[in-house]
Amino acid sequence: MNALFPTLYDAAAARVLDRRATELLGGDAYVLMQRAGQAAWRTVLDLWPEARGIDVVCGTGNNGGDGYVLARMALESGRRVRVIHLPDRGPRTELAQRACTEYLVAGGSVELFPTELSRSDLIVDALFGIGLDRAPDAALGGLIGAINESGCPVLALDVPSGLDADCGIAPGVAVYADCTLQFIVRHQGLYTGDALDYGGELRLDPLDVPDEAFGGVKAAATLLAPEHLAAWLYPRRRNSHKGESGRVFCIGGDHGGGGAVALCAEAALRSGAGLVSVATRIEHVPAILAQRPEAMAFAAQHVDDVVERLEWADVVAIGPGLGQHPWGAMLLAGVLDSGVDAVIDADALNMLASAPQALPQAVLTPHPGEAARLLGIGATDVQLDRFSAARALAEAYRGVVVLKGAGSLVVAPGLRPCVIGAGNPGMSTGGMGDLLTGVIAALRAQGLSAFDAACAGALLHGAAGDAAAEEDGERGLLPSDLLPWLRRLANPEMSD
Repeated sequence: MNALFPTLYDAAAARVLDRRATELLGGDAYVLMQRAGQAAWRTVLDLWPEARGIDVVCGTGNNGGDGYVLARMALESGRRVRVIHLPDRGPRTELAQRACTEYLVAGGSVELFPTELSRSDLIVDALFGIGLDRAPDAALGGLIGAINESGCPVLALDVPSGLDADCGIAPGVAVYADCTLQFIVRHQGLYTGDALDYGGELRLDPLDVPDEAFGGVKAAATLLAPEHLAAWLYPRRRNSHKGESGRVFCIGGDHGGGGAVALCAEAALRSGAGLVSVATRIEHVPAILAQRPEAMAFAAQHVDDVVERLEWADVVAIGPGLGQHPWGAMLLAGVLDSGVDAVIDADALNMLASAPQALPQAVLTPHPGEAARLLGIGATDVQLDRFSAARALAEAYRGVVVLKGAGSLVVAPGLRPCVIGAGNPGMSTGGMGDLLTGVIAALRAQGLSAFDAACAGALLHGAAGDAAAEEDGERGLLPSDLLPWLRRLANPEMSD
């Protein structure tokens, strides 16, 4: 993985880096607190330069201390500033007390909640940072609720209060921020699941922490954005032929499911596969050939009908429209017995859940419900800790896993997970996963490793969805709307 890709860290690593940075800066942790407050003030000036009245809601710890530094700087610049905290919950750490004292000496004032919040131009959330992994108590919940109900823009410092920085969930009420300014490192939980509804625009200020602080500290994940597609999708040689671009064999489309496998096949073609064949029910063959004659569709009545094609294929994409009846089970068994490289989705995953086996040659692409069945837990449990669920799947099945959803995760045994920084709610439509299966299979057939194909495929898929949504909106977005964008974005040298 390219070392220049942004990295994400868990809370434990963030605390280690904070301690190391303090040591490297002479042992005075207040230096970092001042830098954090200054960075936050710069963000205020960048995003809300006209804000004259600023409420800074401070907690008892060092995140609150960052807020006091910001409050002092805003006060000294001539803004109307109020620091607000709960009764008996003033600054408790030595650093926060120091920052509070400097703010008061500069002429600042403190008000106790409850107090009216809606009359300010900006609210700064400096309650918790990464220091919370449980639901806020009633008093804190009331304060967070008042922030959310104020109607004011909100800047969160490091993490929106109430949000778990590792899992990206809100165990109780949490702040809805317009912007979250992270300090030193990006926090893994802010880029997946529920967190995407809370963080707003995510920014990072590294606070000029020396590079030496990062030695031996492992990142938890890598963040992928559309501009990274060029790392995998190189221009082709002039002297290329279709065989070099890979052979993808799509299997699916039981009665009533022909559209799913047709979408999978066309996505594979639009993502650059040289040859695509489709095994499906006989009644679907004419429609597939009429819609996309480049897809070599044929009827599969028995497993023997696909054996020869399995030997022909570089990669099999199985699951879209497959069903869970004897026909689909027969074809899935044939694929799994062959040991061919495969991308497994939809009904194939549901059948796999009933007879688990190690699949080191496969890429599994479950949504949370399918992931839950594969793990034997509830879908809610998957969403409560998407990173842990994806890791558990990769370990159990010994293959690459793409856990779909907001902030899709790509995980494989022994490799650093990747978070897909692309995609939008409009993609919550039947058939989108069928496209993804075809995209990943096509990139795998073109020579990428299973993990790289999953990363690049999920990123290409999400970026195509974003481009299509930007063109005509999210609501009503159809899988087929992504097809032209798959082709455009699969050629980064053309789309720059």
